[in-house]
Amino acid sequence: MHPTDTDLISALGEILSDIAGVDPAQVTADKVFADDLDLDSLSMVELALAVEERFDLRIPEEAVSQLVTVGDMAAYLERAKAQA
Repeated sequence: MHPTDTDLISALGEILSDIAGVDPAQVTADKVFADDLDLDSLSMVELALAVEERFDLRIPEEAVSQLVTVGDMAAYLERAKAQA
């Protein structure tokens, strides 16, 4: 994992804490949003909006449905940063 990946996981932990009350210490790359962190579809929309605002990017709706784990979201953000 790259150092930036760790930073992204940490940032996602902060966002998840704010929108869903998830303990940031519980947020690791392998955590599944629905199963491990108990996020429903509305929470996933809130997460996507918060991530878009924090990282100043757009996540298409079809991409959100494919982001299953915290690691998936971090990898998506890495790709988006690389393309910017």
